[in-house]
Amino acid sequence: MIFANDLFASPTGGQVALVTGGGTGIGRATALLLARLGAKVAIASRRLEHLEGTARELSAIAGEERVHFQTCDIREPAMVAALVEATIARLGPIDCLVNNAGGQFPSPAELITPKGWDAVIRNNLNGTFYMTREVAEKAMIPGRGGRVVNVTAQVFRGCPGMAHTGAARAGVENLTMTLAIEWAQHGINVNAVAPGVIRSSGTVRYPPELLESGRRATPQKRLGTEDEVASAIVYLLSPAAAFITGTTLHIDGGARLWGETWPIPDRGP
Repeated sequence: MIFANDLFASPTGGQVALVTGGGTGIGRATALLLARLGAKVAIASRRLEHLEGTARELSAIAGEERVHFQTCDIREPAMVAALVEATIARLGPIDCLVNNAGGQFPSPAELITPKGWDAVIRNNLNGTFYMTREVAEKAMIPGRGGRVVNVTAQVFRGCPGMAHTGAARAGVENLTMTLAIEWAQHGINVNAVAPGVIRSSGTVRYPPELLESGRRATPQKRLGTEDEVASAIVYLLSPAAAFITGTTLHIDGGARLWGETWPIPDRGP
């Protein structure tokens, strides 16, 4: 363990962290690490079955009274407000927010339907804003401080094969920079992490050839892990990152700088 065991301990019994998409994958790994480091943890997901097992794991680490789990569709502002209200009522004011919930599907742009486009934009961009604004208004601005980490994706050179999420995640990166400036006066740090190709519960649904293509396009010639992303998120939430805001940390083995991400056939003469 590279972090101190009491990193998120506090006189009130531990900082409160809310992790969306916290039942599986990167969100689960982040929630478990935060609990091990002394935080009180709330997790949310659209599906109850994604939450129950992770909530039991968190309770075994931190104690049931220090854990909250709740279904929430981040695309719906009313559900977001209900989640934030319930988290504060059970655990206390929210100190740390990890916007990990999201989703997309691989598809060339010409095959993405308006319905598919809207679903990804609403989830990855709109949902991130709704959650961040609600937590800031109800907890961080009144409390004069907080940490937000948005989980985005590799859009440094575009996002061929997933134009919908590329557009949404680029919007989140700009939102990250904008809120870092607007909310600096409130003591709120806003950052993002951009994972490369990660071996996770989310990417196992992708075609194996797509993951292998991502591995080959990564200079380190391997896929990242959920725990590596979780550690980077926790670093940005920690006091060690107090003077870092408005930035995106790439966790990609150098893939943003090198490698072919989209084959382009020769058009001929």
